[in-house]
Amino acid sequence: MLYDLRHADARIKWLVTCLLATLGLSYVFGALMVALYAGFTPQGVAATYRGREMSMPMPPETTMVLEHPMSVAEFAKPETHTVDTNLLIQDTHVHVPMYGMIAAALSLVVVGLSLERRRAFGLITVLFAAPWLDFAGMWLTKFASPRFAIVTLVGGWAMGLGYVVVAALAVQQMWFSRERS
Repeated sequence: MLYDLRHADARIKWLVTCLLATLGLSYVFGALMVALYAGFTPQGVAATYRGREMSMPMPPETTMVLEHPMSVAEFAKPETHTVDTNLLIQDTHVHVPMYGMIAAALSLVVVGLSLERRRAFGLITVLFAAPWLDFAGMWLTKFASPRFAIVTLVGGWAMGLGYVVVAALAVQQMWFSRERS
């Protein structure tokens, strides 16, 4: 093992705990955003990515602001959010490198856990494969078939599950293990 989080300095443990808490908060809001825009069903994801192309160039060349009062009923009214090709390119450009950084940070935590080598390899693989599946599903849904929406859902759930497993193991081993120093 390269290093052991069970026996790490309290400052390292606190750093890892704060990192995991921050990523966890971002995952909660990420899930809320998915719930608002695409939903957690293959039908919702397919409607989002197979939707019509927008006529407005992304990013817009001009910005228009329109204000009008909204009722609570109007605000709560569901709308179908669609992602055109330009937005999908932009999202891929921004999100995939960020997911890579998150996967790398979580993988560094995995390396410090007391895990069998094959389990650590498996967990690291899940952390990196999840965003690949997520975005592959989006692109395949957009250009191949709505049936690929399930791939996006599998990738998203794998990201969340991978995070939860790493966070739970790390917190347990760093703060609640009998072997800690």
